[in-house]
Amino acid sequence: MPTLLQGARSAGRVLRIWGAVLQLLFWLWLDGKAWSYRGGATPERRAARQRRRARWLTAELLALGSAFIKLGQLLSARPDVLPASWVDELAHLQDSVPAFSFSTAQALLEQELGERCAEIIDIEEIPLGAASLAQVHRASLRSGRQVVFKIQRPGLERLFRLDLEVMQQVAAVLQRHPRWGEGRDWVSIAQECRRVLLRELDFRLEAEHAARFRQQFLEDPGIRIPAVVWELTTRRVLCLDYVPGIKINDREALIEAGIDPAAVAEKGAASYLQQLVRFGFFHADPHPGNLAVARDGALIYYDFGMVGSLSQRLRSRLGRMVTAAAARDAGALVNELQAAGVIAAGVDPGPVRRLVRVMLTEALTPPFSANVLEKLSGDLYELVYGQPFRLPTELIFVMRALSTFEGVGRSLDPSFSLVAIARPYLLPLMSASGNGPNDLINQLSRQAVEVGSRALGLPQRLDESLVRIEQGDLQIQIRAGETDRQLRRMVTAQHAIGQSVLLGCLTLATALLAASARPLLAVAPLALGVPVGFSWLKLQTRLRRDLRLEKLPGAGTGS
Repeated sequence: MPTLLQGARSAGRVLRIWGAVLQLLFWLWLDGKAWSYRGGATPERRAARQRRRARWLTAELLALGSAFIKLGQLLSARPDVLPASWVDELAHLQDSVPAFSFSTAQALLEQELGERCAEIIDIEEIPLGAASLAQVHRASLRSGRQVVFKIQRPGLERLFRLDLEVMQQVAAVLQRHPRWGEGRDWVSIAQECRRVLLRELDFRLEAEHAARFRQQFLEDPGIRIPAVVWELTTRRVLCLDYVPGIKINDREALIEAGIDPAAVAEKGAASYLQQLVRFGFFHADPHPGNLAVARDGALIYYDFGMVGSLSQRLRSRLGRMVTAAAARDAGALVNELQAAGVIAAGVDPGPVRRLVRVMLTEALTPPFSANVLEKLSGDLYELVYGQPFRLPTELIFVMRALSTFEGVGRSLDPSFSLVAIARPYLLPLMSASGNGPNDLINQLSRQAVEVGSRALGLPQRLDESLVRIEQGDLQIQIRAGETDRQLRRMVTAQHAIGQSVLLGCLTLATALLAASARPLLAVAPLALGVPVGFSWLKLQTRLRRDLRLEKLPGAGTGS
């Protein structure tokens, strides 16, 4: 009987999740139709409806529980995936999670620690904070040590696994969609999220991460990491030193404490860049709830459940990307992006190269824009609809964290520029792309020798080409990617016009027959009009998708 009841609950939850997904997809489809707006689809009406949708999604994720709250937190740092109004609304998930009862917390501590609970002489009933996976209580030990206990929510793992399974099913459906699945590997992203989030359920792994971070910044007095109390740490309970601080985005409290917010923003960005460049091991969830500032100005990191690491191969590839970007070589950067798998193989690189050239000019031309990452992510978001992009799973959290840090930095200092701070940290990454610090100079030397060799052979090649032209043996091949695209658009437009004429004729025939003496005959043209109407809608969608790429900056210039 209990097994049957549990199965019924699981089935009910699956239906509940799919109901929310289908409702969201329907609303997104409806919001894209101009006729769904009373009085016309003005920018103000679209923005107001987007805010209502974002509030609904936030409430729905909160009601669905821990795994979906975690999903919302991941999405709240992805302005390249969601509009700004959605990102702002989802950010509330980080601070509005309800706590479970203190009696439940005590029972879990006794169950996990057993006799070791005798070391705890005092524990506060009201939690310091409640997150999607656990809540934190301050406590005192017999030794006088002030600590905090992070206690996992009861019955979480079984529910978590069920929810993650449904998420993978949703990802599979999105992957098969002809428009949403093109160029996107939703299944791999869902699998990576499943792996990361399930690992986050084991607090012993989080303890290891915290210890490693503490070791990395042990000699840096400006960075503070709580120490782990290993003897009071289990799979579902984590004990750390109590390290109080001011929330990093509380600018007024920082100023009252005599701390310069601009210095905090720079210190936070520098510490994260150091994690990426120097250690290759980084905090993957640096939202404001996991960052604080001590009274002496030191930056405090909390919550090490989500971390990431960059392999040496990827760090080497990133070094070559940085080198190409520093030289503003759009062609070389696009080649590196293709080699890294960010751009799908076989894609016409011309439009991508033009966009990259514009982005490099905007990002690397002083004075640096304070919100350059937000602008660049907006450009990439536009490009995603026109070109299939793949984002390697190990880079997902890097982009998310950098975007989060840029937002936090701007809230503390309006003139904050992550690009300006990053420059001295990118130089080691450039030299790390080879075998030694002189690799960049050696690479430039090799390029100079190659250019010189080509220059010496240029007169002979010109003479051979002239002889072939005189003999009529020279064949010229022209790559007409843009022309082909325009021809495809013209053919699609002609088909759409033909479908429009046919649809109009069928509509007229239906109206005439419906008004005749035999109105039942109107069913025939009406039935024929249904597939014609669907075909016409597909052609209109294809035309709209092809037009998106041409709206990108630099789309009209040569490649």
